[in-house]
Amino acid sequence: MDPERWVAMGTTGNGGGGGGSAIDADVIVVGAGPGGSSAAYHLAGTGLDVLLLEKTTFPREKVCGDGLTPRAVRSLVEMGVDTSPAAGWARNRGLRIVGGGVRLELPWPELASWPDYGLVRPRLDFDDLLARHAVKAGARLHEGTAVTGPLLDEHTGRVVGVRARTGPDREPVTFRAPLVVAADGNSARIALSLGIRRRDDRPLGVAVRRYYRSTRTDDDHLESHLELWEGRPGESRLLPGYGWIFGVGDGTSNVGLGLLNTTDAFQNTNYQDLLRRWLAALPPEWGFTEENATGAVRGSALPMGFNRTPHYRDGVLLVGDAGGMVNPFNGEGIAYALESGRHAAEVAVQALARAEGPARERALGHYPELMRARYGGYYTLGRYFVQLIGNPTVMALGTRHGLSRPTLMRFVLKIMANLTDPRGGDAMDRLINAMTRLAPAA
Repeated sequence: MDPERWVAMGTTGNGGGGGGSAIDADVIVVGAGPGGSSAAYHLAGTGLDVLLLEKTTFPREKVCGDGLTPRAVRSLVEMGVDTSPAAGWARNRGLRIVGGGVRLELPWPELASWPDYGLVRPRLDFDDLLARHAVKAGARLHEGTAVTGPLLDEHTGRVVGVRARTGPDREPVTFRAPLVVAADGNSARIALSLGIRRRDDRPLGVAVRRYYRSTRTDDDHLESHLELWEGRPGESRLLPGYGWIFGVGDGTSNVGLGLLNTTDAFQNTNYQDLLRRWLAALPPEWGFTEENATGAVRGSALPMGFNRTPHYRDGVLLVGDAGGMVNPFNGEGIAYALESGRHAAEVAVQALARAEGPARERALGHYPELMRARYGGYYTLGRYFVQLIGNPTVMALGTRHGLSRPTLMRFVLKIMANLTDPRGGDAMDRLINAMTRLAPAA
């Protein structure tokens, strides 16, 4: 069937049938964010029949910094996405770190395994682009289809599909498939319905952002502020958290800040007011003022370091934020959503090639092991890191004495962005890779 026809059907709310009717597919993917669209793209590319269900209609906003490191860029390149400036992407050459009276520009490392550039693109456009890319690969996209919960086999308790409501009248519809990929973000509705709850021993972040018309729009570096001052730097109160300024290239900048639950201020901070006070201390010529704002301040939680496990249970694979896969070091979620979507697709393809039963379950049970092997040690290091920087004294010492040492900061950039060559790298790569291997898996 023509994929574009299915896009239209999902948008108009037909959902392939209302009133509790069923649609069969090989795999159902819940959520058309980066993780869901990645999974759908890779699944459909193997010839499987894939339903991609999205509760909203595109284009739609998501709270995000919109910045992509080379780690995310690699996944886009592997998917065949055109990342050239002509295709609407703002490229950047590295990370600029501001703090402790130092302004340090660090280029993205030159590695065999990763591109040497990052990107910025608003999620309003980015997610739509990825979903359409999955459709071109053969996935069937149903927009305006809110999944309300899993459909369980009454005899085995295994998930055999999902229940949803679709269209302007929110008509009930049932979709059936032998496998479900849950990419429903931080809400994690599917995981929660299976009793997979958030782990309190894992870090959690919160981020707020706003768009402003700004002269900084064409900045060729992502900019991170490690100190948030209430007034003049060094002469006012140091506020908890970190800030960012990412030029979007369309006349605006994405400006925001984040805070971790390892700080005492996590539960007692007015984030909108914190953003306002920080921006008021920045140079006025940058344009981060109320009259230049193009929208409201919006915020979201950042589920980090595998804070929801196991990543497979009873016919459901968790990817991206639904599995708590945000990088604790830098708050990056898109790269890990894209990668986990691909890994989930690879496991699903192998599992569905086997007969239903123990052989298939053995293949699906490999997914949590794969996730731990891929990210477990690194996320453990990240958990130690956020505990350290949650101490204001440690953060101040690190900012004051670390930023003035470029070699050290290049090492920090590599470990925070998770950018090393696994084989044949330099001494920094070998040290980081050894640390990751030796750390117990998260």
